[in-house]
Amino acid sequence: MTTKHDTIRAVLWRDGNLQLLDQRILPQRHEYLSYDDPSAVAQAITDMVVRGAPAIGVTAAYAVVLAARLRYRAEGAGWREGIKADVARLAAARPTAVNLCWALERMERRIAALPDSDPEPALLAEAMAIHDEDIAANRRMGELGAALIEGRGGAVLTHCNTGSLATGGYGTALGVIRSAYADGRIAQVYADETRPWLQGARLTAWELVQDHIPVTLLADAAAAHLMKQGRVSWVIVGSDRIAANGDVANKIGTYSAAVNARYHGVRFMVVAPTSTVDMSLAGGELIPIENRAPDEVLNLGGQRVAAEGAEAWNPAFDVTPAGLIDAIVTEKGVVLNPTAEKMAAMMQKR
Repeated sequence: MTTKHDTIRAVLWRDGNLQLLDQRILPQRHEYLSYDDPSAVAQAITDMVVRGAPAIGVTAAYAVVLAARLRYRAEGAGWREGIKADVARLAAARPTAVNLCWALERMERRIAALPDSDPEPALLAEAMAIHDEDIAANRRMGELGAALIEGRGGAVLTHCNTGSLATGGYGTALGVIRSAYADGRIAQVYADETRPWLQGARLTAWELVQDHIPVTLLADAAAAHLMKQGRVSWVIVGSDRIAANGDVANKIGTYSAAVNARYHGVRFMVVAPTSTVDMSLAGGELIPIENRAPDEVLNLGGQRVAAEGAEAWNPAFDVTPAGLIDAIVTEKGVVLNPTAEKMAAMMQKR
């Protein structure tokens, strides 16, 4: 199901194979890559063909289907022993996004309940359920988050990409933005470039243009000046992992946006499904932070831009303390001014 402002899908199951929209080459080219091997899918996750915590989780679930198919064809009734290595390889593809392990653990539970006969039909049904549930959760979060935005025709700022490209469809933070725009609550979106991978410039701006939502791009360093001028009422972002106390790990630069928002009286909203909440980690300091290759900072478009001899520090994520967050929106409800107690209560809801 699509709407006027929801036309993009980054992950597809088509003709018996997994297809991923190659986000490394957007917006110049709009191409899908087809996969029938789980090892290649794991590499695609590492290489950021697909990115965004929910989308990675959905992708991993479909990769388990591919693994089951190959293992059953090669090993027959002994397929479940061999698939353990495939699942482990997928789990190691990116360490920060908790949705990856969440989806794999759900697929493993389904595997445990299966007979030794062909597992593909049952696992495909489970992967499709994960995909469908993600889209439904995003639409629910869109409604809940949009309801927090007061007034008509305002503007918001977002960071990184949290839309259909980063999820099963519709989006988390961009899902709220889609719903708020459809309701007339906002009329303008500002998007940070999001260095060094430029997800805001290459992906968010492209996605909003495709769905006819007005978007203005700005350098990450310009966000504080935008807020100082009173041009946005909310910063709306996603998350790759949320700790039990409401601390949030998200794309590098999110913490800066939250600090700036608090100083300038701009409210700060985090939108993520409950599969992103890791209740096993008491606080954000325990969230593993992925450090990526220095070349991503030293180079741009394959060309060196930094002085030879310079080094680079390239954390992919940072952690925003719960004290800087006005609202965490999940499909189970809204947590205002999050604390450990409030997060626990929300997670216990059905």
